[in-house]
Amino acid sequence: MRIRGRHPRGPAALLTCVTAALGLTAGLAQPAAAADGTPRAVTAYRHTSEAGDWVGQGGSVALTASTAAITVDGTLEDLRFQVRAGDDLWTVELAAPRGDTLRPGVYRDAERAPFRTGRSPGLDVDGQSRGCNQVYGQFSVHQIEADTAGRVTLLDAAYTQRCEAADAPALKGVVKFHALPLSFGYVSDPGDYPGQGRTNTHTGATSLFSLRPWGTGLSYDVSGKRETWNALLTPPTGETFTAGTTYPARRSSGPGFAGLDVSGSGGCNETSGTLTVTKLARDDDGAVTAFAATFVQHCEGAEPALRGTIHYYA
Repeated sequence: MRIRGRHPRGPAALLTCVTAALGLTAGLAQPAAAADGTPRAVTAYRHTSEAGDWVGQGGSVALTASTAAITVDGTLEDLRFQVRAGDDLWTVELAAPRGDTLRPGVYRDAERAPFRTGRSPGLDVDGQSRGCNQVYGQFSVHQIEADTAGRVTLLDAAYTQRCEAADAPALKGVVKFHALPLSFGYVSDPGDYPGQGRTNTHTGATSLFSLRPWGTGLSYDVSGKRETWNALLTPPTGETFTAGTTYPARRSSGPGFAGLDVSGSGGCNETSGTLTVTKLARDDDGAVTAFAATFVQHCEGAEPALRGTIHYYA
């Protein structure tokens, strides 16, 4: 196993000015002003280490910006995420294949970042003066952005690292820097028509998301993993969506009930269920820019349900 400093660590590759929110159909540069239900960006690090993993020593770590100093240095080509809490120091290096830049997606067959070969992406996680001589792993980038100088300003990623052998015990971690949630997950009961009894989760590494106005409400779209989903969500007649509110729902909204029409493999002629708006942000013109909700939908009055969670930068 590598002791930190045993091998020289190559410098991050230089990158010309880039500003990007890659792989997404829309972005939210800044959350709205703090208020109840308003989304807030997250900066955090956590990992779990299997027994026998050299770097993590079989332990776990969970730190946030309130309990540790968390920074990101580097560019969309090669970045270092660093966490310092007292005498504890953890560093995660993520690098694109040489000549490329990091963008949302899954990076398989990663090699130790400073010494990656060919078209391999780079990964190098060390801590407490422990690191790998050889890295076998992969990582997923859910969100990433950089400023006009090319410095990374937003990161949401997850990694799996194994030291010295492809079947070695794993260190698995999550890194977040000024990140806002972006995902869609669902559980479909057997007999539910839109979900066909399946369970799945979509994230920025695999899928594209969009949120746009739909009458008095919203249309939320997800595409990825061989699936396409659409959710038409409208507030009760004469109302606007309010965070923290659970609405009884039907396919089309009316007095006292919201509109809920979620379609995947198919759609419903009639729906019943509930829609809970958990977070909501609007711009100065009142347009929704960030949205989070949960829902339960029944088709045609039947018992099987589709249960889902929506996170669009919230």
